[in-house]
Amino acid sequence: MATISHTYTAEHLTVLEGLEAVRKRPGMYIGSTDQRGSMHCLWEIMDNSVDEALEGYCSRIEVVLNADGSATITDNGRGIPTDTVPGTGLSGIETVYTKLHAGGKFGGASYSSSGGLHGVGASVVNALSQRLDVRVFREGKAWQMSFQRGVSGQFNDASRPASPLPSKRKIGEILPWPGELSPDAEFEPFTKSSHLDIVGKVSAKTTGTSVRFWLDPQIFPVAGEGAFSWSKLVSRARQTAFLVPGLEIVCRDERGEETQEMAIKADGGVVDFVDFLCADSPVTDTWHIQDTKTYTEIVQQLGDDGHLRPEEVERTCQIDIALRWGSGYDTKVKSFVNIVSTPLGGTHQAGFEAALMKVIRAQIEKNRKSKNLKITAKDGKVEKDDVLTGLTAVISVRIPEPQFEGQTKEILGTPQVRTAVATAVSSWLDEKFNSTKQADKRQTLALLQKIVGEMRSRLSARQQKEISRRKNALENSSLPAKLADCRSHDVAQSELFIVEGDSALGTAKRARAGEFQALLPIRGKILNTQKASTAEMLSNAECTAIIQVVGAGSGKSFSLENCRYGKIIMMTDADVDGAHIRTLLLTLFFRYMRPLIAAGRVYAAVPPLHRIEIIGSGRRKNEIRYTYSEEELHQTLAELKRKGRKYKEPIQRYKGLGEMDANQLSETTMDPEKRVLRQITLEDEDAILEAEKMFELLMGSVARPRRDFIIENAHELKQEQIDA
Repeated sequence: MATISHTYTAEHLTVLEGLEAVRKRPGMYIGSTDQRGSMHCLWEIMDNSVDEALEGYCSRIEVVLNADGSATITDNGRGIPTDTVPGTGLSGIETVYTKLHAGGKFGGASYSSSGGLHGVGASVVNALSQRLDVRVFREGKAWQMSFQRGVSGQFNDASRPASPLPSKRKIGEILPWPGELSPDAEFEPFTKSSHLDIVGKVSAKTTGTSVRFWLDPQIFPVAGEGAFSWSKLVSRARQTAFLVPGLEIVCRDERGEETQEMAIKADGGVVDFVDFLCADSPVTDTWHIQDTKTYTEIVQQLGDDGHLRPEEVERTCQIDIALRWGSGYDTKVKSFVNIVSTPLGGTHQAGFEAALMKVIRAQIEKNRKSKNLKITAKDGKVEKDDVLTGLTAVISVRIPEPQFEGQTKEILGTPQVRTAVATAVSSWLDEKFNSTKQADKRQTLALLQKIVGEMRSRLSARQQKEISRRKNALENSSLPAKLADCRSHDVAQSELFIVEGDSALGTAKRARAGEFQALLPIRGKILNTQKASTAEMLSNAECTAIIQVVGAGSGKSFSLENCRYGKIIMMTDADVDGAHIRTLLLTLFFRYMRPLIAAGRVYAAVPPLHRIEIIGSGRRKNEIRYTYSEEELHQTLAELKRKGRKYKEPIQRYKGLGEMDANQLSETTMDPEKRVLRQITLEDEDAILEAEKMFELLMGSVARPRRDFIIENAHELKQEQIDA
């Protein structure tokens, strides 16, 4: 155990040189050392290739998750410079991968805008990699350099020049790396001087960069096959393809038994991105705002004498925004700077939202007394949530040398961008709202009516918000009278069964464990909340009863901490009507109590379909066996026939929960020791988007897509699955 000295002098101070600081404090540069950090390393290398595409030099990027746990990113851009960097004595490749704050994105001569601006991305990934190899194709040659934990040198394996590259290849063709490379191979660091290897010849027109790296297990607990997520890679690649029209990104995962591959290319830009994200029916078309604004800022510029001096420079801000309002209630705003996602927003998103509020408040005030709105004093004032409800927007700006808050680039801090974006959006929206075209008039009126409707729904919800907080014994009278509550106050242990019909309620009361199982009956099919407004939902007795009993509120005011039960279990009949009721309940949870699903606290009970009474031989008692599908029934009967066992006929087929007695219901559906539950989950953002699209398809107000879906999938439905 290290001892701590009580003296503190200059000899106790430590200076970390070069990449040592990165390895000592990796979280400062990549956020964390879990999978989020390993994916950040992948993005850093990938963004360097994308920066080439932004400048028009790269048309194809390939990202491969290799079977040995490494990752390879290859592009057909200009290739990293291989000549010597003045003042360092090192090649461009070694400078980029070993020196912090070194690169071609500081002066603005090579890149007008870029995602990588700190000059630490490539060098940080190198410092945190057990092994990193770089191949550059320039000037008719293939150059290569290898590194171990940020130190340049040579590995004694097939990556050495003994492995020649083919001299004839198509422009943009990806050169494969030898499969036998290993991070554990013998390594010789360069000592006196370093050099680049020339490992082959290529066409004079062939240029590009290929990087392969193995994350260091000393830094990353997840290093190896679990370091990278295929779904996150595909999501990021799709996002990038939308933001850089015409760029093809090929993703390949070779880690499993079967190789997965996906090529992504989008030509429609942010408009296609918004259309991809939207799942609900439109209130407006997808509006596209493009503009270029200039601003000035004082930056430190490198003078001829090698010293930095403050200078006022003029910057150009390219603004590309697509937005659309839909009939739904979720808000999706994605913002980007030089195609780098800023999930926490920043000045560009603040400018966008400020412009929306300014223009729409002015338009509502202007039309306050019109017959289409009829806003009175009691309606109050439009708030930000009213305007953003149902909005899907993609905000993309391109600026030189953006100021991010931290190396992870989650928030844009350049203050001048706020004014630039706000001015561009305000000008475009003013023109749209004042347009004399009939199509524009219809859309802007529909938008104002939706926003005013949201304002009124918010006020209505506020009046009925005594539904959120677990009630104590003195307050239980305010809960619905039909609730059969449990005695336990332990939220983690307690369960709420939402039961279909009063007939099943009586049996369920006798079957439940009253200490921790509560029952709430619902009358048949509840309101379809995908079609209904918030106000209609709140005025529906069944929906408000469920929200009140759950006790955590609804919509944006939902608080998972206030939920009264650890599990919400939908217990419906095992027939078509029961499945429909379950879908209606899931629609309510997904739209207004989504954190419940995200937390894995919503379940569907699985009651049996059949009860088989097997006749015992001799003094043996009859045995009861339950089956949960037609297939399982036939398998069970065939098994009994092979064993020579007899059973009573006809076999009981349950049409509903009410046909069971209390013991049967407890044993098959409610007893935690014996029951089967299906957990409803949302794994990631892509899963949420797919769920939104499916709910809109199945439960939305537009019938045509639903009919097409039914016709297209009708062949998968078996007649015996329908309860007639």
